[in-house]
Amino acid sequence: MSQEIEGADKVFKALADASRRKVLDLLYTENGQTLSALCERLDMQRQSATQHIEVLISANLVSVVWKGREKLHFINPIPIHEVYERWVRKFEKNRLGFLYDLKVQLEGENDGKK
Repeated sequence: MSQEIEGADKVFKALADASRRKVLDLLYTENGQTLSALCERLDMQRQSATQHIEVLISANLVSVVWKGREKLHFINPIPIHEVYERWVRKFEKNRLGFLYDLKVQLEGENDGKK
């Protein structure tokens, strides 16, 4: 399996869980949080939160930076953007093309110009 496909599989697996999506939302709101700060907002034990964060780190959705004795967690939006480019954007293109065609059809061939 290519590294690109394996990476996308990890991203999809990570995003499939509501708790992991909540971690990403928390980091989006306030990037660079400690595990303790995340646990306060996650309503779960430290061990469970750590397991979810490890999945996110494995998928490269979260990166860790040590600041002294603190381990700070940061969101990495690049894998999500790659999934968007590969899996979502092509579907949007068709939808936007359809909407454009509908607009032309409703407004007439002269683009609404008189």
